[in-house]
This record gives sequence, C-alpha cells and structure tokens, in this order.
Amino acid sequence: MNDVPAYLAKPHAVAGRTYGTLYRDEEHWCIAGEPQVIQLAKRLFPGSDGRRGVAKFHASKRVIGELNWLMLRYPLEVDDPEAWERTRAESINHALKSLEIASRPQRIKPPTASFAGELHVFQEEGLASLLHHRRILLADEMGLGKTPQFLAFLSATGTYPALVVVQPHLLKQWCREIAKFLPGVKYHMLTGLTPYPLPACHIHLVHYGLLRGWKNALPGLHETVCFDEVQELRHSGTQKYSAASLIAGSAKNAIGLSGTPIHNEGGEIWNVLNILEMHCLGGWDSFTREWCAGYGVKTVTDPEMLGSRLREEGLMLRRTKIDVLPELPPKRRVIEEIDADEGEFGKLVAPAVELARKFGKIADALEKGRALREIVRSVRQATGIAKAPYVATFVQALLEAGETCLLFAHHHKVVEILEDMLAGWKPGLVTGRQSRDEKDNSVQRFQSGETPLCIISLRACSGLNMHAAKCVIFAELDWSPAVHTQAEDRAHRMGQEHDSVLAYYLVWHGSESSDPDVLDRLGFKASQFKGLMGDPEETEADKVLAMESAKEHMMRIVERLQN
Repeated sequence: MNDVPAYLAKPHAVAGRTYGTLYRDEEHWCIAGEPQVIQLAKRLFPGSDGRRGVAKFHASKRVIGELNWLMLRYPLEVDDPEAWERTRAESINHALKSLEIASRPQRIKPPTASFAGELHVFQEEGLASLLHHRRILLADEMGLGKTPQFLAFLSATGTYPALVVVQPHLLKQWCREIAKFLPGVKYHMLTGLTPYPLPACHIHLVHYGLLRGWKNALPGLHETVCFDEVQELRHSGTQKYSAASLIAGSAKNAIGLSGTPIHNEGGEIWNVLNILEMHCLGGWDSFTREWCAGYGVKTVTDPEMLGSRLREEGLMLRRTKIDVLPELPPKRRVIEEIDADEGEFGKLVAPAVELARKFGKIADALEKGRALREIVRSVRQATGIAKAPYVATFVQALLEAGETCLLFAHHHKVVEILEDMLAGWKPGLVTGRQSRDEKDNSVQRFQSGETPLCIISLRACSGLNMHAAKCVIFAELDWSPAVHTQAEDRAHRMGQEHDSVLAYYLVWHGSESSDPDVLDRLGFKASQFKGLMGDPEETEADKVLAMESAKEHMMRIVERLQN
C-alpha cells in the first residue's frame, strides 16, 4: 500500500528477536510477553487490561494502529499472521480514509428506498462520517438535524435491531421522527424497570431513567446503539452510566448525539466519549494528568487543542449554524437589568444570612459543605422570586406587542409566580412536574399559535423544537453556559421564520443577588465549552450589535404599544 502511515508500517524482528506473542481472543488482540513489554503496554494504553503477563486490546481500527506502533519497537511473534495482516490493512484503510475526510468532507446520500426525505449537504457529510467512524460523537449545534443524520445511518447500514436511549420527554418526538424518515420501520418503547421479552422490531427506545433496571438485559441485543442528548452521561459513577457502558461496549456501532455534550468543565467529555469507545482518551488518571489541571481535576488546560484532537481522530464531528447555514438569521443576546422586590428578597434570604454568619464556626467538613450549598441555593431562589414580578411585567410588554416568547426559569416557586401573573395568556408549561403528554401538548399549542407564551424549566428544554418563538427570556440564570445555549436554540434552528431570535438575560444587580456571581462564573465555563467545541468566541462587536439590536427591538415595541 502507498502512503502507509509510519505507525502502521509492517513490524520486522531484528535478528529474529521477538518479545512475546500476539494472538486473537474474540473481540481482543492480546499480547503475552516479557514483563517490560506488558508493563509498557498497560502504561501507554490504559484500555489494555488483562491478567498478569497479558495485555488485551479491543480490536477497533484506532487501537490496532497503536498496537502496531508498539510492535515497531517490540516485535512480536504473531499467532495468526493472515488475520493480523487483514486487520492491519483495514486499519490502514481507515486511517487514510480519515485523513481524506478531514481534508475534504465526503458526501453520501441515504438510500431512497428506505429513507424518506432529503438531507442537506452538511448532513450528507455527517452521514459519511458516521458510516466511516461508527463510534463517534455527533456534536452539531442544536437545530441542525442530528436525528435525521442518525436515522439515515440506520437506513444506509441496516444495522438493526437498534437501541435509542433518550430523555423521557423526547420519546414521542423520536417516534414521530422514525415514522417520518423511516416509514415501515417498527419500533417499541420499553416500559418499567423490570425487564421482559422484547418484541421483534427494528428499533427499541428507552429513556435514561430505565437503564438501571435493564442493565443486564440489554447488552448484546443490538447492533447499533444511539445515545440522544448524551450529556446525560457526562457524570460517571451512576447506575445509568454503568448500564450505558455495558450496552455500548456490546454493540458494533455506538453513536452519541448532543449539541452540548459538556455543561461545565471540559473534562466531562472524557466520560461521554468513554461510553462510545472505552479509553479512546486513555484512562481517567492519565487524561486528567496530561489534559487537565491535575489528577482528577476536570478543568481542561487547553480546550482548543483537545477539541482539535477529537476532530482529527474522528471521535467528534461538530458543525455550527454559521458554518453550514449562513442564511439562517442570527441570534442576539442582551443582558437587561431589572428591579426586584428587595423587601421580599430580604425576608427570603434571612435564613441564609443567619447561616452565613455561623459558617466560619462550622468545623465538620461535610456539614460545612451542606451549609454552603444551602446558602447558595437559598440566595439563588430568593433572587429568582424577588425578580419574578418584574420579569412578568417585562414579558407582559413583549406579549402585548405581539411577540412570541419562551420564558425560562429554574425554581418551581418562580415558575408558579410567572404562571399566575401571566395566566391571561394561557401559557404552555414544560417542567419536571408535567407528564410527557402535557409537555407535548404545550409545545404543540405554542407552535400552532394557540398561545404566544411557553414557560419552560431551564433543565427540561433539551430536544424541543420551538422555532415559532421570536424572543427567549431568562428569568433565572444557570451556572452552565451549555444550559443557556440549549434554551436559546429551542428557537434558533432550521425552520426559524423570523429576522432574528433575541435572547434576554434579565439580571438584578442587588448587593446580595446571585446574578452577578453567576454571570462571572458563566464566563469561565463558557471558555471551556467554546474552546473544546471549536465555537467562536463572542467578540466585542457582537456584544455591541446585540445591544443595538435589543434597543431597536424595544423601540419597535414601544411604538406599537403607543398606537
């Protein structure tokens, strides 16, 4: 083969000297060899576990390249030379194709016989990447149609049965998308925590909350597994994470979908990718040692470099709207300062103030941690409640001027105040207290124009398509920039019909308000997200333009209200 990457060149023993044996064991290539070789293999490649004297490598095309590189230094006697040469040839082809895709994106159309609908050019390029890499995070910005790209992958490969893992409120939406793009494909939604014999069909759907009950029943049943909104798995150590790892490890294809795969520190990406391909970024200790600020620390020191590494290796594909849909109207952000009921805030925050005065005298570390969390929680909730009447007045003005609005809040009490004060507009509700049917009904009422307002919980908005909105308003702030991006992009997506989506961040700068601190913290966390995902930073010109856009928008509202 021409232009073989150096690390995939054929190993040759010098003077017949070999350091052990390479053999195949089901889904692994294994080395049984001299201690220094086994020790080096396990240190360099944390995924190469095995008993004493043996190092095991999962037989993926990416790992085969690393194993071959090791053999260039320590030649091994190969137990089955023909099988190894076939594997090495496949790895060479994979590496060359990866370089070709990275330099010049490929386009593949899904088969018209089984896929209903057409893909945009960038979606055909996404399909080509999914077909080539098979274990990959599709991290396109929200609103760019990740679901159709995955369904096109199923159509092109026929790798059924498939398992799709989703958030509970997105089950029906996935059913609609399957029926739309894959007519004739049969699907079944899993119910309950107790496993039962699954009906024969093409696609099984399960929500994350049920994974723990099906942990031992699902592995090995599916050729393809897809984790929608895979940021649900950004924290390890949970039962759903353990179940997801077993399910993905037993499937031939594992694909993650999320426009916001991390919410806070960049190190969360290790947990996400480790589900899709075990130890593709090494072990957690080695990853944090080299990529982060220290052992076990989640803060990535160079997010841009790590993001480039993920894209180069084909572990992540990320496109933004500005990259692929330049005709899509922009979204503008503005921080709007509002008042709050300081008397109400003072009453609500009084217990937190009293606890804060005692904080320095608390000796027990666990008790001190609980106290700190309670102080922060109380101040955030008090801030939200004190602002709520003024938020409602702000939103009322938008609605009276004919705007369609998505209003985001965090605390249930804040949602209740907003719902009560804006009841005349018969708002839709999407929070953790609504059933799936109630949430679907709220979305449909808003999209059809039956109501111009939908009040949504900040942490319950992923996956919703609400492009009928003109304005996005944040009554409360979240610590994570990704949560705000998720919320904004419920409106800013393909299908948007308005000149621009305007996102209002309503902030109270009271002396004890939590808003200023959250804004400062968001700036740090946003740098981790933007660097890792390759998104452009917001420039000063962007900020000025957003402020000008907001002023013009408000003046138009005033003019309409005066008539």
